[in-house]
Amino acid sequence: MNQKVMFSSKSNEWETPQDLFDKLNDVFNFTLDPCSTDENYKCKKHYTQKNDGLTKNWANEIVFCNPPYGNNISKWVEKCYKESLNNSIIVMLIPSRTDTKWQHNYIFSKAKAICFIKGRLKFINKLIESSIKSATPAPFPSQIVVFGKVNTEQIEVLKSLGKVFINN
Repeated sequence: MNQKVMFSSKSNEWETPQDLFDKLNDVFNFTLDPCSTDENYKCKKHYTQKNDGLTKNWANEIVFCNPPYGNNISKWVEKCYKESLNNSIIVMLIPSRTDTKWQHNYIFSKAKAICFIKGRLKFINKLIESSIKSATPAPFPSQIVVFGKVNTEQIEVLKSLGKVFINN
């Protein structure tokens, strides 16, 4: 495991594993990827750092959000929750950071579903060291967080990925 690379500040643009996205997309049918690059976007409608998804309106969208895992992650979590109040469904792929304020203020208290992913995801970062030829296991656990409506079929897919908690 190359922890030096994963914890590096050279880039926080870690691409979602395609098989994970495909499983989720099969049941959510995503319409927007608000934090992508021009190389790794997962939805036809997407925003990059240049056009800043944090400043856009996501109303009535079904959103897949794998935000940069840097210092601004709390802003993305807050944005996802607030956009879910605008008739959007938001699915976030983020590190499991159960000790953070954002986890307690938004995820534990406001998310409809939380899936703590079993095992470590393998990410690819094409923007840094060319010596990385394959996916790198994350040195941290990951979670999928759903804000907005969630149905039985979606919950079953989440259960196939890890331990799921549902908030009513």
